[in-house]
Amino acid sequence: MSGDSRTGVWLIGARGSVATTTAVGAAAVGAGLVDPTACVTESADFSGTTLAPLNELVFGGHDVVGTPLPKRAEELARSGVIPPRLLDAVHDRLMDADTEIRAGYDADDEIDCQAATAERLVDDIVRFRERHRTARTVVINVASSEPPLDKHRQYADLEELEHALARPGRPLPPSSLYAYAALRAGCGYVDFTPSPGARVPALDVLARAHRVPYAGSDAKTGETLVKTALAPMFAARALHIRSWSGTNLLGGGDGATLADSGARRSKSLSKDRPLAGILGRPVEGKTHIDNVPSMGEWKTAWDHIQFEGFLGVPMTLQFTWQGCDSALAAPLVLDLARLVARAQEAGRTGPLPELGFFFKDPVGLNEHRLLPQYEVLLSWVHGLNEGVAGEGV
Repeated sequence: MSGDSRTGVWLIGARGSVATTTAVGAAAVGAGLVDPTACVTESADFSGTTLAPLNELVFGGHDVVGTPLPKRAEELARSGVIPPRLLDAVHDRLMDADTEIRAGYDADDEIDCQAATAERLVDDIVRFRERHRTARTVVINVASSEPPLDKHRQYADLEELEHALARPGRPLPPSSLYAYAALRAGCGYVDFTPSPGARVPALDVLARAHRVPYAGSDAKTGETLVKTALAPMFAARALHIRSWSGTNLLGGGDGATLADSGARRSKSLSKDRPLAGILGRPVEGKTHIDNVPSMGEWKTAWDHIQFEGFLGVPMTLQFTWQGCDSALAAPLVLDLARLVARAQEAGRTGPLPELGFFFKDPVGLNEHRLLPQYEVLLSWVHGLNEGVAGEGV
């Protein structure tokens, strides 16, 4: 791989399950060891687009834990997430990525103001970019979900925000501090989780000032993906949905994080938003999330839908979704890294609503139906090849 042709992928939560599976997948697919199943940007619809090759992605990131990536990959292999036969084949690539992971932001350990921490985070990203001479670097937050942002922390003015960062205290949650550092470093940014991240209004000002794009929020990998495909069917057939309730059972780090009521509220709000957006009205029923540690890296979602047909006849539909969240999320991380890097190359700045296909709560986009989102994505990415950068949808 030659310098200046590579794309950097800087992951927040770089030693977590999703990040590790992403690094393993990029190495394995890039080397031709496995097929690119579930990588949307590797499908035939994306033929002819000039996206960064998977074998030219370089990984680094921030994390607050010290487990080396090869060790984390071994743990995931024992859980059935990563095929054991890949461990030796990708070991060197994982070690390369692990040497590029730097200490993240731990609010309990930091004694400086957040401005000082942000400078350290920016310096980590810039030095990574310089070492690898990447053409572009995309920062993607795959760390734990955070509670919704307090209203009094919704900074709209960039100068006001930077004054707050320079004072003692914690004006920004970790995800937004990482977003601030990424944008300051001139990198595209992706909120893969429902955390506040780049949704602080002042960060949109910062992104435009540094001429970089950002996307989010909260990638849809399972239950909500099904919702955004099924709900339009009911609407198109004029079947009246009376209620839609869901129960999510999951373990691992996500389950432990979502056992916290604040983090669980962020996720629930994000998961419930598409249905009302598609139907144009609120629907009875809620999404429940339960931590079941014994499930480990796996999750199960069960949904119950009550609807009315002709003459008011009551009917129901139920579905069960069982899967491995890391294996569902990792290919989307790769897709988003490639697409955001291409958007920055094309000169896009600010939010990328065209990437709403990937998210439960897409920034800058009110369209929640899966198929129209996909059509927007395809039109946009092929338009980039034709020199049409676009400014939203």
